[in-house]
Amino acid sequence: MSNHGQQSVPTVSDVPVGINATGTRSESDSMGSIEVPADRYWGAQTQRSLLHFSIGDDRMPKAVYHAYGHVKKAAAIVNGDAGRLETWRRDLIVSVTDDVIDGRLDEHFPLFVWQTGSGTQSNMNVNEVISNRCIQLTGGELGSKTPIHPNDHVNMGQSSNDTFPTAMHIATVAVITDRLLPAANSLLRTLQEKAHAWRGVIKIGRTHLEDAVPLTVGQEWSGYAAQLHQALDRVDAGVRGLYPLAIGGTAVGTGLNAPDGFGTDVAAQIAAQTGRPYMSADNKFAALGGLDAMVAASAALRSLAVVLMKIANDIRWSASGPRAGLGELILPANEPGSSIMPGKVNPTQCEATVMVCIQVIAHDTAVAFAGTQGNFELNAMRPIIIDNVLHSATILGDMCAKFTEYCVSGIELNRDTIAGYVDRSLMLVTALSPVIGYEKAAAIAHRALADDSTLRDAALATGFVDGDDFDRVVDPAKMIGIDNSDRS
Repeated sequence: MSNHGQQSVPTVSDVPVGINATGTRSESDSMGSIEVPADRYWGAQTQRSLLHFSIGDDRMPKAVYHAYGHVKKAAAIVNGDAGRLETWRRDLIVSVTDDVIDGRLDEHFPLFVWQTGSGTQSNMNVNEVISNRCIQLTGGELGSKTPIHPNDHVNMGQSSNDTFPTAMHIATVAVITDRLLPAANSLLRTLQEKAHAWRGVIKIGRTHLEDAVPLTVGQEWSGYAAQLHQALDRVDAGVRGLYPLAIGGTAVGTGLNAPDGFGTDVAAQIAAQTGRPYMSADNKFAALGGLDAMVAASAALRSLAVVLMKIANDIRWSASGPRAGLGELILPANEPGSSIMPGKVNPTQCEATVMVCIQVIAHDTAVAFAGTQGNFELNAMRPIIIDNVLHSATILGDMCAKFTEYCVSGIELNRDTIAGYVDRSLMLVTALSPVIGYEKAAAIAHRALADDSTLRDAALATGFVDGDDFDRVVDPAKMIGIDNSDRS
């Protein structure tokens, strides 16, 4: 049982979330007393953090606190089942952690990202809110720490040093799995559908931003789909790297003040709660002293951003025009594009995608740098890492959803323009190289460019090839590397 005094089982009332009070109340911690808003569940350590770290408008993401709810719930269950925490205390804490997980206590988690690098104040914010909510449910005095103490009961067997990275992993997996991957996979399916639909439309390829040999629009878009598929494989690998949890390492990785097997049991509980294969990390010193799995997950998000930027840029360049650009693609017209030029429509979804990707790449730079700052038994750059990773995953997921719905799904081909580029391309001369040699083929291309003539006219003028041979060899349909039967 708990070594912090026996107490009769209190009556638990069904009190709605919220405190009907005004002014302030006094809360205390090891530093002394401090006034906190009377209508908030948080305590002294949360209030001190608000005072000392009111930096900018960047708040710790709520996903971290929802994940922390799983940690505290699992710890209470394990401690209760082992007899270290009375059953009624276990059940009371568990009932409140469900409110934390479901977001019903979000307004009571106000802390800034810029706080102690271990995340101690966010951990204590959770502990204090759970404690005071439990006290309210039992009719006690808020701030009394009775009958549920934030440290002795809610934080039993734990440290900020192992619970915060555990919550980081849980939150990151949740946002990537529930918000990013469904949207990104929807985009992937749309790209694959477009690639199939356009598999027989021949166009001119471009390398170095200059004309190249032909391929089909479908082949080009199959490349986009394959790149995205590969990027999502890397994101999946990043998620798998987050399943090992630091819980059980407590302060420095030794597990001091945590019972034997505590980390394994809590990880198993978290796995059961979330339906994801979490486990206790094999080496807690690595789990606390470094944040390598978070850095790897961020790198995977960066890889996804790189691919999405390539796709978005190709689409907006291919759609440039409508009269003075490439004009191969016709994008959905979602909104007016200019406050001064009537009728202008811009590739806004592509532009937003590029901006999101730039932000994600910048976030990853910060995450990688923060990941290098593990000193001895602790990396104390955790808040900036989790804030950046969660923001990256969130905006990538939302952008994929919007990009798919308002751009990619509605793209159409300007087939006349595409065919015109094929007809006037000089690089079709490449097919003549094996027949007449590279130098003569180059001479034909140069002449056609100089004379502003067709490639066929230039070829015949040089005398290097006759009309029948030119028509037989320089056939775009034979240059695209797929069987003609696959064309539609």
